Order: sequence, then structure tokens, then C-alpha cells
Amino acid sequence: MTEGTRTDRLGLLLGQFDQAGEMARVRLKGLGDDEYLWEPVPGSWSIRRRGEAPTPRAYGPGEWVLDRGAPDIPAAEYAEVARQAAGGMTVSRIAEDWSVSVERVEQVLAHRGEPVPDETPVTTIAWRLGHLHSCLAGQWEWTFGERRREPRLLVDFSPSASVALHRFWDLIDRWRESLATVTEEQLDTVGFSRYPYGSDSDDPFVAVLAGANLEFIHHMAEVSLLRDLWRGRFTASE
Repeated sequence: MTEGTRTDRLGLLLGQFDQAGEMARVRLKGLGDDEYLWEPVPGSWSIRRRGEAPTPRAYGPGEWVLDRGAPDIPAAEYAEVARQAAGGMTVSRIAEDWSVSVERVEQVLAHRGEPVPDETPVTTIAWRLGHLHSCLAGQWEWTFGERRREPRLLVDFSPSASVALHRFWDLIDRWRESLATVTEEQLDTVGFSRYPYGSDSDDPFVAVLAGANLEFIHHMAEVSLLRDLWRGRFTASE
């Protein structure tokens, strides 16, 4: 074990977050606007000027909005819905969490066998960063902030990669500083985070923090892959 390495619950989660952040900062160096907004395939989700988004629930407080589709429970989340139900969440609460009907939740809970994979949209780097920024900004506001502002109006999305990254890393630093103050008691507190989307308010904060780390890691992995594809888009052999 490296000298000084923390092995307590918060220490392990902070260490994981720090390592993922260090790798992400290296991987995102030199990101330009064209690459940031590059749509690998037709119909990709991205950020758009208000009024130009083709998706029904695109959101944002300013001129640029983030694509967002109709509410549903994707096949990859069927197991999460089952866990929510097993953990005591009512069907109506789960439906509210996913912004779907009670009938849709019942359909998911009644499903047997492997779910058919969804045809999910390909997303741009701008979308991935914007989505992650929006989620973390909302979680900070509803955990350490005033717990009153609408999460989807907290981030002013930008078509500039440098502007977006500057704002994003500022948030990451603020999130990390706030996490360092969390006590053991708060880690076990159900509802320490009151973030209104997802199951944060029904979970102990240690589970919320683990989920936030997972979200950060998997989205940064996707961004890294998009950077690799951008770099190789004209060099791949026929």
C-alpha cells in the first residue's frame, strides 16, 4: 500500500475520483471546437442553438441547449429499476423518478429474460461533457448548495470547447472540495443529497457518491473514445 493512502470509505471514493480526474484532464488537453462539436453519425445528439434542437426535451438556460429525448426506461436500466423496487420504492415513486407512467414501470418489473438492447443515439463530446456538467452541478446544488434551483438551468452550455472545459473543471474542483468535508455520519444519511432527479434522496450518501463516480468515469471513457475516433477518422485503412 502506498504510504498515506486512505482506506476508509470516503478516502477510497475520493481517491478513485481523483485518479479518474487526473486521467481525464490529460485526455482532454488540446480539445478544439470542431472536435468538441463533431457528430460522428447523422442524428447524433449534441448542443444546439435554442429552437434548432430536434429532440423534444432539449434544455438549458441560455442560447445553447442540450439534446434530450422523450422519457423512458432504457433496457440497460431495467436492473436498476428492479433494485429500486426491491429497496422499497413504490411503483409510483419509481415512475416519478424516471418521468414515465406507472404502467411503464410495471412493464419493466414484469419483464423476464434479457431485455432487448436499445438503439441509443450517438452523442458528441459536447453532449457528454454538457450532460455530466449538468448532472454534477445539480447534485452539488442539492447537496451542498441552497437546494432550490432547477438543476437543468444551472449550466450555460457553450459551443466553445475551452469555455466549456474551464467551467467544467471549476465545478469538478468545487465538488471535490465539498466532498472532502463529508463526515462518516453524513455518508450514511439517507437524503443528505436532495437532488430531485434519480434516487439520491432515497439513498445513503455513500451510494450517491459511488454512483457519481461511476457516471464521471464512464462518460469520460466515452469522451476519450470519441477523441480517438476523431484522430483516426481520416487515417483508417480502407
